[in-house]
Amino acid sequence: MLYFGLAIAGLVIVVDQVSKIITLSVLGPFQGVPVTPFLNLVVVMNTGISFGLFSSEGELTRYILVALALIVSIILMRWLANSTNRSVCAALGMIIGGAFANVIDRLVHKAVVDFLDFHLYGWHWPAFNVADSAITIGVALFVLASLLERYGRSKLDLK
Repeated sequence: MLYFGLAIAGLVIVVDQVSKIITLSVLGPFQGVPVTPFLNLVVVMNTGISFGLFSSEGELTRYILVALALIVSIILMRWLANSTNRSVCAALGMIIGGAFANVIDRLVHKAVVDFLDFHLYGWHWPAFNVADSAITIGVALFVLASLLERYGRSKLDLK
């Protein structure tokens, strides 16, 4: 199961980084391109965490965020190594991959590259990226799989 989860983490990292390379090669910082009536591609360099929190805290914050992401990822990898449920392993792999992909950004670009800007009727969700999506989906899958496993249902297990 460890290799299954790590393969998913690797896939998330590759897809995330390739999507960012393509976006950065086409758009400059804060440039936007409408894709659909509800989606723009826009480059936002997020030096903070979710929703831009702590973005003005300086260089030390970047290293603290990198360290925290790595510590959490190591803990999740230990959990992954002991898990026997494929759904939980897939979820942990998505979370680990997303965390590592954003760490790569912080080290290479000094900020996380966000580029997906969804909006509807003037309401914009803060820009995000593939790694953020993987983390969110991974957390939701983890909670669902854990609840189903706890209550004796293994229908969600991908065996």
